Amino acid sequence: MADKYDVYREALVMEEDTVWPEDVEIANKAIIHRALHDGAEDCASIEYVRTHTGFCRRITASAEDIQRVS
Repeated sequence: MADKYDVYREALVMEEDTVWPEDVEIANKAIIHRALHDGAEDCASIEYVRTHTGFCRRITASAEDIQRVS
C-alpha cells in the first residue's frame, strides 16, 4: 500500500529502493533512480519501510514518473 510523502520520515530515510515496471524499457536506470528519489514528493507511489536504522524509501516507478524525470 502506497504512503503519502512524509517530511518526518524523509528525515529518517537511510536507504532508497526503486521498483521498476516490467513493461517499460529503461536505458539509464541510475540517473532516473536518482531523479525519482530527489523529487520523491512528486512520485505516484511511495512507501516507507521501517528498518533498524530508520526508513527505506521505496518508489514504485510508473511510466508517467519515468517520463516526467527523463
